[in-house]
Amino acid sequence: MYFDRFDICLAHWAFAAHWHSGQGCPIYGKFAQLERLRFQPGICQSDRPADLPENAREIYRQLVVKRCGIHSTLEA
Repeated sequence: MYFDRFDICLAHWAFAAHWHSGQGCPIYGKFAQLERLRFQPGICQSDRPADLPENAREIYRQLVVKRCGIHSTLEA
């Protein structure tokens, strides 16, 4: 795995989209961090992990394991 700024931002955006529980949630703060970096996902970008590029998908998986303790992010 390599670290590409776009993949990192995309993975964090997808993670925040899936795992925040409202504006009071600390995970929701990721959206503000991404905005400060001037990151905007493409208009057709899906937040489904299966639709992320391979590197972003791995970064997303690592975020889920680290923050949520879930070891499988496979979707049916």
